[in-house]
Amino acid sequence: MTDPRPTLQAPDDDPYLWLEEVEGARALEWVAAQNAATLARLSDAAVAADREVVKAALDRPDKLPLITRRGPHLYNFWQDAVHPRGLWRRTTSASYATDDPEWEIVLDLDLLAEAEGEDWVWHGATTRPGAHDLALLRLSRGGGDAVVLREFDIEARAFPPGGFTLPEAKASADWLDRDTLLLTSPLGTDAAGEAMATQSGYPRAIRLWQRGSDPITAPILFQVAASSMAAWAQIHRERDGTEALIFIDQLGFFDTVLHLGDRTGPKQRIPLPTDARSTWQNGWIAATRRTPWELDGATHAPDTLLAAPLPDLLSGMAGWRVLDTPTPRRAIQNFFFCNGRLIVGVLDRMRPVFTAFQPGDWDATPIAGLPEIGVVGLWPLDEREEESDGTLLAMAQDPVTPPALLRLPPPPRRAAPLVLKRSSPVFDANGLRVTRHEAVSSDGERIPYVQVGPDGETGDAPVHMTGYGGFQISMLPSYRGTIGQLWLARGGTGIVANLRGGGEFGTPWHEAGRREGKRLSHDDFAAVAADLVKRGVTVPERIAAEGGSNGGLLIANMLTRYPERFGALFCTIPLIDMRRYTKLLAGASWIAEYGDPDRAEDWSFIRHFSAYHTAGPDRPYPPILIATTRRDDRVHPGHARKMAAKLQAMGYPALFHEPAAGGHGYGKDNGEVAGFAALGAAFLRRAIGWQAESAPS
Repeated sequence: MTDPRPTLQAPDDDPYLWLEEVEGARALEWVAAQNAATLARLSDAAVAADREVVKAALDRPDKLPLITRRGPHLYNFWQDAVHPRGLWRRTTSASYATDDPEWEIVLDLDLLAEAEGEDWVWHGATTRPGAHDLALLRLSRGGGDAVVLREFDIEARAFPPGGFTLPEAKASADWLDRDTLLLTSPLGTDAAGEAMATQSGYPRAIRLWQRGSDPITAPILFQVAASSMAAWAQIHRERDGTEALIFIDQLGFFDTVLHLGDRTGPKQRIPLPTDARSTWQNGWIAATRRTPWELDGATHAPDTLLAAPLPDLLSGMAGWRVLDTPTPRRAIQNFFFCNGRLIVGVLDRMRPVFTAFQPGDWDATPIAGLPEIGVVGLWPLDEREEESDGTLLAMAQDPVTPPALLRLPPPPRRAAPLVLKRSSPVFDANGLRVTRHEAVSSDGERIPYVQVGPDGETGDAPVHMTGYGGFQISMLPSYRGTIGQLWLARGGTGIVANLRGGGEFGTPWHEAGRREGKRLSHDDFAAVAADLVKRGVTVPERIAAEGGSNGGLLIANMLTRYPERFGALFCTIPLIDMRRYTKLLAGASWIAEYGDPDRAEDWSFIRHFSAYHTAGPDRPYPPILIATTRRDDRVHPGHARKMAAKLQAMGYPALFHEPAAGGHGYGKDNGEVAGFAALGAAFLRRAIGWQAESAPS
């Protein structure tokens, strides 16, 4: 007898393509029914209470207000219970240093959204250099990546008549002067009538936009092929007023071609390998590359940091100086210039280390006074590089210690970092212990992970696991307040896994987990789950795993490849259909990470981690909740929709949830974020049979 349930018989046989119509009537009817069924099954008084507890923590008045200096003011974007969409506000350095700063409201986004009848979500602002009197606001409808650009007069607190305005697009702009913008936009066409969006949906063109003119017809300074990932541009200013424009052809996610130019367009290609990343200031350039670099008769390993005079590089006469050499478990995370010094951040066996180099003799000075364990980030206080006095900000935290914001004074002062603010704790960490461990993956590689939980092994601990393993992004053991409230404070254990494909140990670690290695990245996560059982921490049916975006692909593969190692899975804003991912929204931009499914040689390995295709009937899959957001214009909601529909058609009790807003995230305000988290945690706890104690209000 023929099985009437739809299923995929071949890679391109897809009975659920109609669910890719984001706003299609049939698709929305299906989503509404799914949402109703999921909420009916999961929502109760306990979930509502959890939502309020998490929301109260996200809205608390003594959380950390992060700042950026623009001219004489420190700017901050703030959301709380009274202002769910948020306030853009500012204060002075002296006031910020007090226990109760006096904030001056620049823009109330809630009032603006109400007045204009728009679902505005804040995506940031760029102010005019020097004066900082005008701003370009980036406003998103519902939280998607596409934004409306609007000029805003900071002193008048108003949108000036006839000001710069760009319709919704994945666009950006920066100030050349009061009446001129450097615009990066996918809108419009070129002289040949070709669209200005790449296959990934990002801009192809850089335009010079004059006040009062139509941005669509503004002259094009730089244009890339439709096959490139995107065109980008930067304005580079030195302290003496020298201006240069940098035009970037982003060939793929990890490859770029840089051109140096001016307001008439590019003039010279910067002679760097396409896989290099670089920064420069005051005539000096620092760079690394992903592959071995042969220079002056020597071969430098990937991630070696080198420096040279920029004029020498441009003339083809560069003599490079080695500043930092990687080792297997030590790798640069970032590097940038700040008021003449090169600041380099390294993870050395997962410990943060920062060094300042002085160009010329390149003397290295360790940046002292920062924590040597936990997670530490370091960045300039000033928005504009050319306006910086060298002041740095640092944020330090660990899994049981909430973030603290520190100020590092500019040289030559050598004072210890000053603690500016500390965030209040949102869960009781008493009795929790932080430990590091290593699991052995399928090929023998040792995979680090951090465990947070009660002291002592019980053998059946309720475990929450998360990981990512992609795009050279490091998963560090930060203070996760929501997991602390919904899991750790109730007696559970949390795990953060450092999978291949991430950036914890540099490019080789990433290379080992991309393309053909993506399956190994997933093997790593499964190995950590197995190690928890081996160590006597828990049993498989008590392990709940959660991941989003590329981490959602990870979780979908745990369902299809390692179902016996997990008790429940929460798969959020995921990639899942790896046959069609390049045809959906920004998917083509990730070919460098996953491979091209339209190439037979690539599909031969992609098909093994395309969970939409490997899912089959009558297998011991654990319970799964698949969630996305309708306004996600980066990872198409069709991935999550189709996977849920296929699993349900094969008889699995897969649940699905899709809020209308949120973009590539979990909500446009703290209430929506809290509701998403509470629903997911409730599903995981029930699925593993854990009747957790309530979190304190």
